[in-house]
Amino acid sequence: MRLIIFIGPIGSGKGTQAEVVAKKFGLIHIETSKLLEKKFKTADPSDKKMVEQKALWHAGILNDPSWVTEVLLDEAKKIAGEGKGMALSASPRTLFEAEKEIPVFEETYGRDNIFVFNIALSEAESIKRNSGRRICEKNRHPIPNFPEFKDLKICPEDGSKLITRALDNPETIKIRYQEYLNRTEPILNYLNGRGYNILKINGEQPIEKVSEDILKNFND
Repeated sequence: MRLIIFIGPIGSGKGTQAEVVAKKFGLIHIETSKLLEKKFKTADPSDKKMVEQKALWHAGILNDPSWVTEVLLDEAKKIAGEGKGMALSASPRTLFEAEKEIPVFEETYGRDNIFVFNIALSEAESIKRNSGRRICEKNRHPIPNFPEFKDLKICPEDGSKLITRALDNPETIKIRYQEYLNRTEPILNYLNGRGYNILKINGEQPIEKVSEDILKNFND
């Protein structure tokens, strides 16, 4: 079983590339934001903690790391228990999460079966891409803000309606990019310290070229 982790700022294509490798190697794509959104939708409106976490979410601020870790590991353990590998997009998001999650992943999948990709993207490109980004209503498949997708009305993956998230506005994107620099990038040093060879990918290339640069690191 493999575990492939994608780290990068908002708009770098983590979800898109996780989908690519998941299909290529028969993995389950786990998108942390999707797990959290599901929790918010089914939460009791009187649950103070969930109300607070949802407010952080809408403000573009990363959620409480201990809670996110709990949600992610619960899902990851179910998948590993079924004997399946995973592609993680946007997790771990903070050093706290990395310190709690990575040892569990190493025990479950084995150190040599974990691959980490850092998809680099500038702030200007992040704002440009995400200000016009859409996702599908059913499964949240990402539709990048690229010219070749501008006329799409329905998701090419599942045929559902394309929508724009409230989070995808320039002001919130700037906050989320800074959250990435301040709270997510330190994970790279942590992983380096554990001996991981982090594979840096230029995320400002066309999607197909990014996928090519990722897949060439695997033998099968």
